[in-house]
Amino acid sequence: MSSVDKGDKRFGIFAACVVGGLVVIALINLYQAHRAAPVIEQISYSQFLDDVARGEVHSVTISGHAIGGFLTNHAAFRTYAADDPNLVSTLRAKAVTITAVAPPPPASSWTSTLGTVVPMILLVIVAIYFMNRTPGGGGRLSALGKSRARRLSPASGRVMFADVAGVDEARDALREIVEFLRDPHRFERLGGRIPRGVLLVGPPGTGKTLLARAVAGEANVPFFTISGSDFVEMFVGVGASRVRDLFDQAKKSAPCIIFMDEIDAVGRRRGAGLGGGNDEREQTLNQLLVEMDGFQANTGVILIAATNRPDVLDPALLRPGRFDRQVVVSNPDIYGREQILAVHVRRVPLAADVDLKLIARSTPGFSGADLMNLVNEAALLAARRQHGAVSLREFEEAKDTVTMGIERRTHVMSEEERRLTAYREGGRAIVAFNVPAADPVHKVTIVTRGRATGMVKQLPENDQTAMTVEQMTSKLAIMMGGRAAEELVFGRGKVTSGTAGDIEEATKLARTMVTRWGVSEELGPVAYSENQEEVFLGHSVARQQNVSEQTAQVIAVEVRKLIDAAVAQARRILTAHRPELETLAQALLRYETLSGEEIRALLTGSVPAREARDLRPEQAAATAPLRSTSALP
Repeated sequence: MSSVDKGDKRFGIFAACVVGGLVVIALINLYQAHRAAPVIEQISYSQFLDDVARGEVHSVTISGHAIGGFLTNHAAFRTYAADDPNLVSTLRAKAVTITAVAPPPPASSWTSTLGTVVPMILLVIVAIYFMNRTPGGGGRLSALGKSRARRLSPASGRVMFADVAGVDEARDALREIVEFLRDPHRFERLGGRIPRGVLLVGPPGTGKTLLARAVAGEANVPFFTISGSDFVEMFVGVGASRVRDLFDQAKKSAPCIIFMDEIDAVGRRRGAGLGGGNDEREQTLNQLLVEMDGFQANTGVILIAATNRPDVLDPALLRPGRFDRQVVVSNPDIYGREQILAVHVRRVPLAADVDLKLIARSTPGFSGADLMNLVNEAALLAARRQHGAVSLREFEEAKDTVTMGIERRTHVMSEEERRLTAYREGGRAIVAFNVPAADPVHKVTIVTRGRATGMVKQLPENDQTAMTVEQMTSKLAIMMGGRAAEELVFGRGKVTSGTAGDIEEATKLARTMVTRWGVSEELGPVAYSENQEEVFLGHSVARQQNVSEQTAQVIAVEVRKLIDAAVAQARRILTAHRPELETLAQALLRYETLSGEEIRALLTGSVPAREARDLRPEQAAATAPLRSTSALP
């Protein structure tokens, strides 16, 4: 725990004790005052004389013109008397016990004020004393401008390059940083200068933070880690002060590494807001620019930052001399995924049927974090079933959970809704089997997963970086296969809202094909963008149209053409393969979930493996209605 954190904890304990003590004292005083003070009735002087005349007054206490006492029934009273020379003789005639006391001196206003203010002044003095005793140099107010970076020593949580897998190119690009930190004179002797900053760019979960820690672990130097959002506060100047303090600490520990995660929180482009250029975030960025490449050189201090939004960073931050290098950390390929899985299963006992290469081939597009989550979900599932090792079955079910969501078995659908879902998902699958270019069908289910009532999951055989026009149109036809199946089987009046997500995704894909990928012959290979927009408020408010209304109408017509062609293609396929659709829908109603291999076996007239194992020969005839006489193309 840092000194500032200890000071915060100490001050919090002290403040809690002071407040708690004051509250307890106040409650005790109120309780005692309430318990000691009797109920006193205020009566008039004439009523007091009447009570004396009736002999109901037992005793009185006279203090100047104030009279108090008790009646014979022990009730307390209080009154105020004018100058009455016969009062004492009247009381003595009725045998009333008389006590006379001197009236209290009049209280001055300054005395009462002093009694109220002095305790408050003492409390403030004690509080200021304890705040000044807080470690961090000058109290809490000055500690507000201290850096919140956590320093990790080389021995604490040390990560090596051997712990990083799947990003070989990025790892090799960072080895030079390690070599410089180990032996800087080797580079300086030839006039070389190590990059002052390295920017790690890539999607979330690809291992950017792990790479930075591996650089610090390999170089065996101190490692300061902080997030970009830790600099910005509501007080003006705090962020810039924290940047100065961070680099001051780093210079004292040089050579060292500063890792700044999510730098886009503080490094966004300047001059993009509505409120001018003197806000707190821009001051923090200006100070960061000066510290990275100003008049004072930060010898031996290397800044490694990570972001998944390099497009929003200020150009001055990306120029040579600040972030000299940009290292792209992308999602791993099939070999990288296999290596990452091998790292994460080191402490996981695996069954004999587990093939990491097979799992890597079936998880295209997974990031390192996704693969770690996959291994963890499989291990939890095996532990829940009380297995001694994690089998391939647990990995398959964990993959379905990660990609499609958790099964909602408690969600009960009506029989009609189940039939609609079965034909809708079956229609998507049949179209996927028969379009010219499509990824293999991995699984079809009508069990509710996440927010979807059914799903067709496709997995590509290889990693893909680009799509052909044939693949785009095939994907559109698959998306519209569910709606085409509902219209074909139940009629247009029974079309459901279950295809809303497919329609939205198909429209986005078709619009991208027209406006960005140049698929439309009418518009040609020209990029059309509806507006020039940035993520900043100022640029978003000032919307700049890049296309005319006439061109926008042409774009809408071309998008509609692509969607209509996809619907027509899906209808043709489902009409030609209506028996396969019926067979698959009935199988989904019976099994609820089918794998790609089971669907292929089912549509070629074979019995699914699960049924062949469970049924006796005489029961196998019951599966005859599920078999189709036509084969897959």
